Amino acid sequence: MSEDQDDTHFNIKVKNILFRNPIALAPMGGITDSRFANERANAAGLVILGGYNMDTATQKAASDMVARDREEFLSERPLELISNEIESVKEGPVVGINIRSSSPGPLIEAGELLYRKGAILELDAHCRQEEMTGVGAGQALLNELPKLCEWIGQIKATGVVLSVKVRANVVDDIELIRMVEAAGADILHLDAMKEGSGADLKLIKEIRDSTGMFLICNNSVNNLKSAKDMFARGADMVSVARGVIQDPGLVAGLVRDIVAQQHEMGWYNAPKHICRGEGDLRGLTFCCLPVKPCPLHHNISKLGYTTKDFADTKIDFARGTMLEYGDSTCFGSLVWCCKISKPCFLRDGVLQTLGVSDAEYMRLKKELADHIILRSRHQLNDQEK
Repeated sequence: MSEDQDDTHFNIKVKNILFRNPIALAPMGGITDSRFANERANAAGLVILGGYNMDTATQKAASDMVARDREEFLSERPLELISNEIESVKEGPVVGINIRSSSPGPLIEAGELLYRKGAILELDAHCRQEEMTGVGAGQALLNELPKLCEWIGQIKATGVVLSVKVRANVVDDIELIRMVEAAGADILHLDAMKEGSGADLKLIKEIRDSTGMFLICNNSVNNLKSAKDMFARGADMVSVARGVIQDPGLVAGLVRDIVAQQHEMGWYNAPKHICRGEGDLRGLTFCCLPVKPCPLHHNISKLGYTTKDFADTKIDFARGTMLEYGDSTCFGSLVWCCKISKPCFLRDGVLQTLGVSDAEYMRLKKELADHIILRSRHQLNDQEK
């Protein structure tokens, strides 16, 4: 394994599955098979093959789509096809399989197979082609949330790691995400589509603040900037689709760049600052003491913190770590200091004196962000009991 594929640079896990990096290949019907993945995305952390059509209704829908010149995978023995495709992917990336069905039975069978294979099952609630939605598959599931959630529960009973791929701005996204998470899904694969062009970055931030699910974001990822825009709003991983058709080296380039950023910064998907109005709740790790009116107060209230609770939480975490030092900083401790990308001679002077690298500082800030959010969830759960 080459250095730029070494999974020790990241600690990205979902259940028992470890991803070596946060770049994924998205499913594209009739395109994303094992051959395509091997040729254009072997450097990725995750390749999602498909979508594959699991029952008579979706197979017929796919045939009708092919008849009007769309690309689709056609097979009368989809489980056999999927098994062979998993085996054909070169060693390196985790394999996911995107599947469609008009009924839960084939999804459960696929779940059992993929669990044995150590692969991820991705339920397609995303395809908007009329042939698929007409048989109750793909995006049609977004309008039948109780059914979608029932299917999620049945699939999860197989033990498989489950991703649900959805298209944004079709239904109430926050209600959708909360229901999908409550039903047991492990991963949300979000096509952050909005009217016009480009990705809905504001929605990514809102979803990050609303769920603890692993979040893969997709839409118009074609360079490092577009990937970083999503990472900074809370994406755990980004997936590429049409961009890799136009640029066969896109995945390898993104992996190289994000590994370099992880080495330098220590936190590849560090959030933007809360005070700029763009940072998700993880950005509270960079906030100063809540001593003046600013967006901090509104954001800590979302987590159920008072200003005292928030201050005590950060101070308690800092004890015994390098973050408790920094008498010469604005508020007397590195725990109140900002993101390393924001110039600050006071913070940097303390880090230099302590011998703490930028990456070490940011890793501690990530631990603090996780602590702030996890402690809030525990408190809210205790209140609900």
